Amino acid sequence: MFGIEDVCRLLDLTENNGIRVWLDGGWGVDALLGFQTRNHDDIDLLVARADRERLLQLIRQDGFREVKKEYTTPDHSVWEDDRGRVVDLHFIGFDASGNILFEGETYPGRVIDGVGTIANRKVGCLNAEAQVEFHCGYPHDRNDVRDVAALCRTFGIPVPPEYRAEAEPSRAEGPASSPTGVRCRPVRPERK
Repeated sequence: MFGIEDVCRLLDLTENNGIRVWLDGGWGVDALLGFQTRNHDDIDLLVARADRERLLQLIRQDGFREVKKEYTTPDHSVWEDDRGRVVDLHFIGFDASGNILFEGETYPGRVIDGVGTIANRKVGCLNAEAQVEFHCGYPHDRNDVRDVAALCRTFGIPVPPEYRAEAEPSRAEGPASSPTGVRCRPVRPERK
């Protein structure tokens, strides 16, 4: 499990070493919502390719080792330590226009303009619209449904068709309060 203390430690590590990261996945959703909604098996980070070697050196020094997966590529790798904490890294490039380059795809730079809150600290993350979009197109589980429903409800995003049947408010409501006791108001990303 990757707990909130682990998130803060990793954010401190990257920040103290001048490495900018953006949260994705479950912790990215929780950052946008402003509180932890559930336990997380891992943390997903987007990192500029230019910072790859420095970050890998830091997490190796922190006891993480690469775990090869069927989806491992030079730009996507998974790292685990002896405590079972998992860091899922996505290394991104940027073109001259500020678009994001990842595994042969190009995304508008605005997908990482989200600002969220983890333990009373502002963090960069995928924006809510990108989080919802990137939750589509694959078999989803209960956590995906809850994440998408919460983002759509909080940010006024239409529920994608593939989630409509399961994302009914009575079935997909998130917790009424933060189970961690840390609750912050969501910070909406600025629009360009």
